[in-house]
Amino acid sequence: MDVLEVIWHGLRDSFLMAWEVWWALVIGFAISGIVQAWVPRERIENALSGSGPKPVALATGLGAASSSCSYAAIAIAKSLFQKGASATTTLAFQFASTNLVWELGLVLWVLIGWQFTLAEYVGGIVMIVLMSVLLRVFVSPRLEAQAREHAQEADPGHQHHTASEQLSWRQRLTSMSAWSDVAHNFRGDWQMLWKEITIGFFLAGFIAQLGNDFFNSLFLKHTGGVLGAVENVIVGPIIAVLSFVCSVGNVPLAAVLWSGGISFAGVLAFLFADLIVLPIIAIYRKYYGTKFALRIVALMFVTMVVAALIVDGLFNGLGLIPTGTRPSRGDIFGSIQIDYKLFLNILGAAIFAALFWLTARRGVTDPVCGMKVDRAKAVTKEFDGETFYFCSTHCLHAFELEPPSDGTGAESIPAH
Repeated sequence: MDVLEVIWHGLRDSFLMAWEVWWALVIGFAISGIVQAWVPRERIENALSGSGPKPVALATGLGAASSSCSYAAIAIAKSLFQKGASATTTLAFQFASTNLVWELGLVLWVLIGWQFTLAEYVGGIVMIVLMSVLLRVFVSPRLEAQAREHAQEADPGHQHHTASEQLSWRQRLTSMSAWSDVAHNFRGDWQMLWKEITIGFFLAGFIAQLGNDFFNSLFLKHTGGVLGAVENVIVGPIIAVLSFVCSVGNVPLAAVLWSGGISFAGVLAFLFADLIVLPIIAIYRKYYGTKFALRIVALMFVTMVVAALIVDGLFNGLGLIPTGTRPSRGDIFGSIQIDYKLFLNILGAAIFAALFWLTARRGVTDPVCGMKVDRAKAVTKEFDGETFYFCSTHCLHAFELEPPSDGTGAESIPAH
């Protein structure tokens, strides 16, 4: 019965945490979809070849306007690197796309407070500055050139284009076609991230059952001072690496760590570490080669730890670090009742349903990758008297290499 009770409480707390942040996730992804669909990127992409302040700032802006999915971020960054972006701007894009995006800040604010949202954004900028300064300590120009050659020879992977029309903002607001672009980006982000987010909620719900004694064995709890902060910012990223959870999915677990006693700096270091989880390190190795992958992982680890300590010191000096009693498990996981969260979650469900309905109405399924694409803007191919629709030329080429033999489409085409 004890085991069953733990399972029940873990599932209950996972659901309650999802209830707390559902509306913020939907609104955040909707804003991200608008930015991805309506903000032109071509000029920015063409200006990322340097490593000075201007290219880094442009890469940061492009990253902040992109999806928060860590896997999508590294795929897009690799594409930029192949096309001539420097290692500095490539990593700046990755840091920005996983630390400076709307949905991450909203979920942090809802779960553990605005101070963490502000610290996440400030920390993202600090990491980019530190990375730009320290890059050459870890990566030589020669190694960067070798990594670019490796990336150009590697499998290009699966990347979706962002459909967009040359319309004014007023025209976009009243255009069903423009909103279709938003809806398809929204749906694409959910399809990429729902597993990460779900795993994050489940981990948070079940780890919360371990109690604070478990966290006391991992962290120097409430010690304060330099020793506690340094220990926390080293252990925090290690937990992130081993948890395999990245992007928005690690925010629920960060809330549990904060409740369990980890320092402000430790929470930040944990949040920053979503770009060095083990599956992503393996992808770096595939894209850039082992030596370059290990060097940039070491660089990112150092920048995450140092940035967390810098932001912690800054916020401590400004009196912005939350003090007093930490939120309890009940505060974090909340409860379902008739209040503002109920109405916000209803609004979130309505937005979610409307955007998915729009993709169902105007969209068709790519037979290679399973993504929904707008019928009017997709890449098409006539085959055996039937029209097939694709999200990108990459999927079209995969289809051409191995077209369906039974006329059913997706069932016989290997996904990637």
